[in-house]
Amino acid sequence: MSGHLTAIESAALESIAIGPMLDQVVGWANINSGSRNIAGLDAVAGLLAEAFSVLPGDMALVDPAEAGCGRNLHLTVRPQAPVQLLLTGHMDTVFAADHAFQAVGAVDALGVIGGPGIADMKGGLAVMLAALRAVEASPLAYRVGYEVVLNSDEEIGSPGSSPLIARAARGKAAALTYEPSLLPDGTFASARPGSGNFAATVQGKAAHAGRNPQDGRNALVAAADLALRLARAVRPGLSVNPARMEGGGPDNVVPEHAVLHFNVRPLTHEDEDAARSTIADAIREVGKVHDVVIRLEGKFGRPPKPFDARTERLFELVRRCGADLALPIAWKPGGGVCDGNNIAACGVPVIDTMGVRGGAIHSADEFLIVESLGERAWLSTLALLRLAGGELP
Repeated sequence: MSGHLTAIESAALESIAIGPMLDQVVGWANINSGSRNIAGLDAVAGLLAEAFSVLPGDMALVDPAEAGCGRNLHLTVRPQAPVQLLLTGHMDTVFAADHAFQAVGAVDALGVIGGPGIADMKGGLAVMLAALRAVEASPLAYRVGYEVVLNSDEEIGSPGSSPLIARAARGKAAALTYEPSLLPDGTFASARPGSGNFAATVQGKAAHAGRNPQDGRNALVAAADLALRLARAVRPGLSVNPARMEGGGPDNVVPEHAVLHFNVRPLTHEDEDAARSTIADAIREVGKVHDVVIRLEGKFGRPPKPFDARTERLFELVRRCGADLALPIAWKPGGGVCDGNNIAACGVPVIDTMGVRGGAIHSADEFLIVESLGERAWLSTLALLRLAGGELP
């Protein structure tokens, strides 16, 4: 560490140790917490509640707003303090209980460790906790209040936790979310696109494929036409991915039913509005051409997250903290989505990649760079202390 650190800041940073953080991460990641594994999520939630209980304030495990999701940890500390912040993370992973990737490996000679959810984001949860513990031991702790939300369903779009996150975001000066860095070098995500998942159900008409095919209305062909039209709608600012098609039956029957599943990622709110029009136009045209009825289900679950002036000021604060820690800080737009999208939609500036350096997330090659536990905990601690001191208007 170097740079212009106060005595209070230096003392807080010196209290952080990587070893206990790594032990936490390994323990949490060795329990399967796939988004639909409620038993595993409950087990991890219990461990997280125990770990975060060292912080003051009121803690609860909150039931989800949607069935089929796990409980969410919610902690409120000093709600009357002059500076109010939100910190979020998720306990779930993309790895189901029957997935082959279940255990954490050993730290290799390069200081890298692999495991399910070890970077995304058990490592980030350990970073968050270490930073908050350091802040609580600081003389500046009284100046900052915060809410912590650790949700159980981020990997499936946060259907059961979005209302809790929205409530926690109210009145906050800034938010930090502990997704892993975009790249192993620590690059942060700035702007993010929005994301919507949709299913178009096509109702045609069955007929004999040999005797009277002209009397049928092929739902599978109509769904394929819709997929092609949507794929051709891709342009700068809008990505459309036809992902899966279901339907059909015996080879000698004109299919009367089909479902097209697709994902849409608009870069801005204007792109989202344009996407809605594009989808509606394509459905109307395909319905007319193929004489079928199409019912659309789904929604934009993650709004676009623009890189506005308030967010840029928060990034600049973090960049200055990095400079004083001899840590290079850079950011660029990311293609993925997360709870940071929803927090930004509440009008709160957010940095959503405050977690560890690592890579290959959502795959059996997922890894964490161990030294980044300390780096990112130092960075968060310093940023929190300076936010407490009023550096962000």
